[in-house]
Amino acid sequence: QVQLVESGGGLAQPGGSLRLSCVASGFPFSIYGMTWARQVPGKELEWVSNISTEGKFRNYADSVKGRFTVSRDNTKNTVYLQMNSLKPEDTALYYCGKGWGSITTMTLGQGTQVTVSS
Repeated sequence: QVQLVESGGGLAQPGGSLRLSCVASGFPFSIYGMTWARQVPGKELEWVSNISTEGKFRNYADSVKGRFTVSRDNTKNTVYLQMNSLKPEDTALYYCGKGWGSITTMTLGQGTQVTVSS
């Protein structure tokens, strides 16, 4: 079955960096676009970024554009989210998702918590 396992979250100071990883299994990773989304308790799931199958196309939410970079390694079935210049408002549970479409219907992992605080 599809499994998505995120890691790399933790506590970072404002202005700091974290790199999230998501290891996928149970489906042919290289033929699927992948997505990152995040959620703050009590708020809706927010789309953050997505990447096409070979990484040629990458899209970002305005709130993270210029600070976050999505990438993937199809030899390792892994998608990454490099997060720089972190802000307190980036604090959330971050999920990776299988696919390129609506985040409300795609399969998501269990999430990794990112907390940005001094």
